[in-house]
Amino acid sequence: MTAAEHPVFRSGFACFVGRPNVGKSTLTNALVGTKVAIMSDRPQTTRHAVRGIVNRPDAQLIVVDTPGFHKPRTLLGERLNDIVLTTLAEVDVIGFCVPADEKAGPGDRFIASQLTEVAGRTPVVAVVTKTDVAGKQAVAERLVEVAALGDWTDVVPVSAKDGFQVGLLADLFVQHLPPGRALYPEGELTDEPERVMVAELVREAALEGVRDELPHSIAVVVEEMGPQEGRDDMVRIEAVMYVERDSQKGIVIGTGGSRLRAVRSNDPRQREALLRTNMFLDLRVKGAKAWQRDPKQLRRLGF
Repeated sequence: MTAAEHPVFRSGFACFVGRPNVGKSTLTNALVGTKVAIMSDRPQTTRHAVRGIVNRPDAQLIVVDTPGFHKPRTLLGERLNDIVLTTLAEVDVIGFCVPADEKAGPGDRFIASQLTEVAGRTPVVAVVTKTDVAGKQAVAERLVEVAALGDWTDVVPVSAKDGFQVGLLADLFVQHLPPGRALYPEGELTDEPERVMVAELVREAALEGVRDELPHSIAVVVEEMGPQEGRDDMVRIEAVMYVERDSQKGIVIGTGGSRLRAVRSNDPRQREALLRTNMFLDLRVKGAKAWQRDPKQLRRLGF
């Protein structure tokens, strides 16, 4: 049997990096084929490194979705940037994301300069995202702009929404992985703990319809998760949504509890599919004053 008939199996890690809200989480989900990272049009939705697992006959690709790299204004922002920098040093290939519908700006150029320092030892693929919302001329201009930002291994336009060249991007990543056996059991799609994923899905629902300043103030922690008393087919989840100021409680609770009910009922099928059973969500709201700037509260909230 020739080498071409029996290709070498490869396994390793790729990560997406870019400024906030450039489509990294959506692209991660598209590559994995299911939802492993929450999505929102609010910048800085992702707050930790989310790993999604792509299982192929020729490779196992672990895709790491990182928080948006930005100029931090809080201790939380500094820690999110630290997650990005740590991840860059640990992966086999990097995807630098720039959206097709926006001109490359100072944030993109700053990230490109950071990546230039690692490009010598880790290949960087420049990814022009969101081609579905930009015209052909805009996509062409963005490809030229991004190519000029650094010495990238490849430059590829993609759309996670309609699947345009998502498979090609996976192929490009796999080319840069080292030979080796699978790192996770076949069939696994993420290594995120169930409690963390449930908390993130609840936070995603809470982000819908809130004012611009509030999303950054919301954190969700699942405190208890276990069988619902008297029901063999249901899991009870006890979660707390934290906000930074007492005045924000009324916003997330809503008139007569309307917002909180909306969060509880927001597409429970995603949470139930994750847990493979019915679920009851007991969600409360508490204040944690200025938690984004408080080291002790950040640790308690998992940052």
